[in-house]
Amino acid sequence: MKYEWLLLDADGTLFDYDHAEAMALQRTFEQMGHTFDPGYAEAYRRINGQIWLDFEQGRISQERLRTRRFELLFEAIGAWLSPEAFSVAYLDNLAWGTKLIDGAEDVVRALYGRVDLMLITNGLHEVQRLRFERSALNGYFAGMVISEEVGAAKPQPRIFDVALQRMGLPRKEAVLMVGDSLTSDMRGGVDYGLDTCWYNPEERPRDPDVPVRYEIQDLRQLLGLLGTV
Repeated sequence: MKYEWLLLDADGTLFDYDHAEAMALQRTFEQMGHTFDPGYAEAYRRINGQIWLDFEQGRISQERLRTRRFELLFEAIGAWLSPEAFSVAYLDNLAWGTKLIDGAEDVVRALYGRVDLMLITNGLHEVQRLRFERSALNGYFAGMVISEEVGAAKPQPRIFDVALQRMGLPRKEAVLMVGDSLTSDMRGGVDYGLDTCWYNPEERPRDPDVPVRYEIQDLRQLLGLLGTV
């Protein structure tokens, strides 16, 4: 096999983040005594997506992100709730969102022992660690690199520095970055000099400024790509 290590993104690549987000949002509104409208999930997804993009680009801190997204949501839907209290409850609920992307568990099991696996995520540490420990993926990875813990986020090179240090400094040619985000996973991997594999189930158009090496629409395609089937 060409690659000795796979760097795998978590949300949207292995974990079904959309499902976890919607369930956590509904549960938190109900816990706060506020009727949940399905339209809230769509509004939040739009707001949260933009605020994480702002974080990737250094326009907001991860600490401020925690509450700012709910401030914007409550303004949009006209809700009088505490962003601070909502954030704490939401993150607790989100940490139970362990549903995986179709094929993720099978692929990780098939790769285990053939290539070393490292998780790399921009998520919040108290959510990501608990979700991972509670999930079917626990025990298959050599470690986890979380942006909030290392003080850097994809696509910044510093988070990849930390990852490779924890991996024992393998040659970059022996590492493949796999993820669903062009702006964080692919951009970060390309800029760092790693081969990249874009998980793109929605078949979104490529960005010519981000020259990914491989593209897959189903995680199981990764096995064929790596020559493990």
